[in-house]
Amino acid sequence: MKKSNLDVYFLLPVKNFIEKQTSVGLLLIFSAVLAMVVANSPLAEYYHNFWKQYIHLGFNDSVIKKSILHWINDGLMSMFFFLIGLELKREIMHGELSSLRGAMLPIAAGIGGMLFPALLFFYLNAGTDAVGGWGIPMATDIAFALGILYLLGDSVPLSLKVFLTAIAIIDDIGAVLVIAFFYTSEISMANLGMGALFLGVLLTANYIGIRNTLFYTIVGIGGLWMAVMLSGVHATIAAVLAAFCIPTSRKIDTPLFLRKVKSLVYQIRKQEKIAIVKEIDTSDAITNTMEKFSSLTEEATPPLQRLEHALHSFVSFVVLPLFAFANAGVTLDSGSFANLQTPLAMGIVFGLLLGKFFGIVLFTKLMVVFKLCKLPKGVAWKHVYGIGFLGAIGFTMSLFISELAYENEANLIQAKIGILTASLIAGLLGFFYLKWISRAGKVIEELND
Repeated sequence: MKKSNLDVYFLLPVKNFIEKQTSVGLLLIFSAVLAMVVANSPLAEYYHNFWKQYIHLGFNDSVIKKSILHWINDGLMSMFFFLIGLELKREIMHGELSSLRGAMLPIAAGIGGMLFPALLFFYLNAGTDAVGGWGIPMATDIAFALGILYLLGDSVPLSLKVFLTAIAIIDDIGAVLVIAFFYTSEISMANLGMGALFLGVLLTANYIGIRNTLFYTIVGIGGLWMAVMLSGVHATIAAVLAAFCIPTSRKIDTPLFLRKVKSLVYQIRKQEKIAIVKEIDTSDAITNTMEKFSSLTEEATPPLQRLEHALHSFVSFVVLPLFAFANAGVTLDSGSFANLQTPLAMGIVFGLLLGKFFGIVLFTKLMVVFKLCKLPKGVAWKHVYGIGFLGAIGFTMSLFISELAYENEANLIQAKIGILTASLIAGLLGFFYLKWISRAGKVIEELND
């Protein structure tokens, strides 16, 4: 592959993804801290009661009744999962996961980082009513983790950020599959059949070349998402499936796009010349010609990329911070330390901190030792240990799965305390460890000079 194609299909998308996710990581931290402050202030009662208020959607006897918290977790978070689906499809088509050899190392590290935490949690909670939360410590919060790397600046190599992003993508796939197969209620086959019908419509539209994003939005939300939500399968799965139906092809290729751009530029220059020579007002004609650039750019941009670009800001700066603010608020009292000592909370803490670290590092080492893969260029083993720490930041996905796993309020509080504790420790460990090895490396270089 030529260098220009490599930049377009792999490096540029990953760099853009990293830049957007790191900035939202800091906002997520602020939202979580704000939620904890409010939940432990005189406003605590109002904070908790607000999320329990119900919103009704529908007409006559066909009404969906859910609390504000459920609309955030089931509705708005579907947009987050839709965006994950778009990013997954892009990575599979053109990015880190497009070739088996390139994907083997992050796939192995991601599997290790999911398997060990789940087993450790299961071991500590076997035989209790909390054992169903084994999926909670499996996920890595990519926004938080990359936010920590962003704070370290150029002291960590870009390839390390790419490696962490790839591992988190595998984590996302695992989390989606876990939610789909293990965290669903009773299934309505009739509604699930309707969902399959709408999914078939979306796939057919993609196959025959329909590229209108409005069409996919209407059928995806009004059809597939609604049917899957009513079926009992979690609605976020519909969001991921809908994302995989979005076309990745362009209506016009790059050479044709450049030729048309040159033609439009020629027309504008010609109209300007007419305006000067014949003293005729051609401003309207020039404006009309310039407007053609927008439609031309749209034709040269895949619908998947257009939707991803359109949703990123809203999801990053509205959906995720709102989710963090609604779910991270835990009121601490004299029994909070006792909640942290429960097998449930300890299962999450040890699952994330120990399970993630050993799972990621061990599976990465096995792949390299058996010469199935090589470490990314510029990444040393000391960096991999740092990734093991940062991978233990569960937060968003862990909070989301905990809401699905537990209806018991006591279990939910214990889970949230475990998630927040582990994520805080993992973030601090990852940051200071990577900062320390960066400084140590610079000292060694100075001594050698």
